[in-house]
Amino acid sequence: MYAQQHIATDSTLELDSLKKELPKVQHAEPLFIDLIRDLGARKGEKEWNIGLGMTDNLEFDEYETLIEYEWAPIDRLGLEIELPFTFHSEMRNVTVEAVPANRLNSLKLAGQYTIFVSEKLNTSLAMGYINEFEFSDFKNFGNPLIYGNVYNPFFVAAKRWGRNFHTLVYTGPRIIHHFKTKSTHTAYDINSNIHYMIEGTRNFIGIEFNKSFEHRDFDMTIRPQMRLTISDQTMLGILVRVPIARENQRMSSFLRLIWEPSHKK
Repeated sequence: MYAQQHIATDSTLELDSLKKELPKVQHAEPLFIDLIRDLGARKGEKEWNIGLGMTDNLEFDEYETLIEYEWAPIDRLGLEIELPFTFHSEMRNVTVEAVPANRLNSLKLAGQYTIFVSEKLNTSLAMGYINEFEFSDFKNFGNPLIYGNVYNPFFVAAKRWGRNFHTLVYTGPRIIHHFKTKSTHTAYDINSNIHYMIEGTRNFIGIEFNKSFEHRDFDMTIRPQMRLTISDQTMLGILVRVPIARENQRMSSFLRLIWEPSHKK
């Protein structure tokens, strides 16, 4: 009798545990300004990203790469570490001095907490913070090692419309602090996107609008994009950059390889 009760109790606890799993709405995540884990992240989720990009400037080509690790230590909390690099290649008839030095741009540490999830409304809201330690370029590396800091609180609102359409807004200020001059200035970003996700898959096509306000100047870049599933754990994101005001940059492209190791639920 005791054994039967014990088994029944264990089964009940297991079912209760399953029932208590927090809700999570699937949203299409933008590929350039990506999130710190999924909205409504569940404990144990993790993801590796490798990004590769190329920008055609008027006087030099710019190549960017990044290594990024995201994980969820508890339900709804995502953490991230990112190392972005930039390398340059001069064009013909351009002096070496006119080309920026190669650099490890920064060390980015970030956290994001999903504050609201509604499966009925297909909506999720989150708040987060990114701290970016800016490094000197390789020519001056260590002199100083860190020359500035970027403080970036942000807010995310995402909604799925029906089964296929997804919208998301990611916004917040970036406060840039220069240690040498002890000065700061602020830029404000509003990033919005719309995606169409193919039903029954994680594949999507969409467009990302990256907008920035700084010193009474407004810049916007449009990034058409698509994401393809390669395997159960691997996806490939492909996007191109279309600047509204060309200034010193032409077209660019970017690839993001996404790998999600399996985790215990």
